[in-house]
This record gives sequence, structure tokens and C-alpha cells, in this order.
Amino acid sequence: MRDPTLLIFDCDGVLVDSELLANAAIAELLTQLGRPMTVQEALAAFVGKRLQEVLATAEALLGAPIPPAAAERAGRQLLERFRRDLKPIDGVGGAIEMLPYRRCVASSSSPKRIRISLEATGLASLFGDCVFSAEQVANGKPAPDLFLLAARSLGTMPADCIVIEDSPLGIAAARSAGMRAIGFAGGSQIDAAAVTRIAAAGADRVIHRMADLPAAVEAVRGGPRD
Repeated sequence: MRDPTLLIFDCDGVLVDSELLANAAIAELLTQLGRPMTVQEALAAFVGKRLQEVLATAEALLGAPIPPAAAERAGRQLLERFRRDLKPIDGVGGAIEMLPYRRCVASSSSPKRIRISLEATGLASLFGDCVFSAEQVANGKPAPDLFLLAARSLGTMPADCIVIEDSPLGIAAARSAGMRAIGFAGGSQIDAAAVTRIAAAGADRVIHRMADLPAAVEAVRGGPRD
């Protein structure tokens, strides 16, 4: 009988080390539009949110709509940075290949950004077509919609899913979906406060290196199910 376990990977900050690049771009955009912002402020405001929510939050902070031309230019420049500079999380490919379970990606990013991220870092072949975007659901994280879509699409019960996430919003979404969750705190954007928030959101385990992922998965698989 096939093992029912499904590993659901977030993309940004879990598979690819993109959060600093992405939030630097947001901070630059808002600063250019008259609302000075640091990268750390952007990380606190935007990590884990899908594009519509990022834009809504940015416009609330700015106190005005973001000009479409400026948003389009910033988005194009970010994807160019990804193609040129984006790196995989250290050791993630090897860790995934050690795990004999089905897997997929479920990310708040757009389908285009996910595709470019996986292709630029050489990870696309690990997931094939098993890639889901928050643009496919009504509500983004911390709502459970995206993770439930992934589980339903791949014929898996939520209790058999383990989510690997780097944001409190993602951990909360996994718990709300009835799934177990491993917090990853090894991205370049993570600081001590972020580790505390990930744990407080309800992660079953928090790891700092992808080398520790296989052991964490086995520990979580063997633990009690809510």
C-alpha cells in the first residue's frame, strides 16, 4: 500500500532564499514613492502574504494607491533579479531526495514567480506539475485554503500532510487545515524573533538546517495527530 504522507513545501524562504530579495524590492518601491521603509520593516509587514495582500498592505502604509506602472516595473525587475541572483536554500535538494514521500509546492506567490524560482534554482524537476499558488484559492494564509487545495488535488487527507513553512502565517494555515507543520528557520531573512514567532504559531518542530529535515519529518510522522 502506498504511504499516504504528503509533504507540502512553501517556496519562498523554504525552497529558495528569496525573502531578502523580494522584500528589498518592496522596500525600495515604497521608499521611491515617498514612504521610507527598511528591508526589516518589509519582512515584518509582508512575509507569507500573497500579492493582493502585499499590495493592499503597501498601499495602506503609503496612504495612496501604488501607480500601476511603478508596480509593474518593480515586479519585472524582481523577476530579473530572481533569474540572475536567486539561490536555493542550502542543502534543500539533497534533503528532499532523501525523503521517500510524495511532495508538492504550495506558495503565496504567483504561478509565474513560483515557476521562475524553481527553474532558476534547479528545483523544478523535484516537483513537476505538483505546484499550487494562492491565486487559485479565495483566501490566502493564514486561512487553510491553499493547503487544503493541495491535499484535495493530490487525494490526501489533511491528517496525512506535513507542511514545511518559514512564516507564522504559513504555520497557522497548516494548523488550521488540520495538518502537521515543520518550521524552517534557516533562510537568510530569519532572526531570533522570527524563530520565536514560528514556534509560537504552532510548529511541531523547528529546524535551522535542511540537513535536519529528514529526521524532523520522521519525528513528526510518528507523533500524535490532532
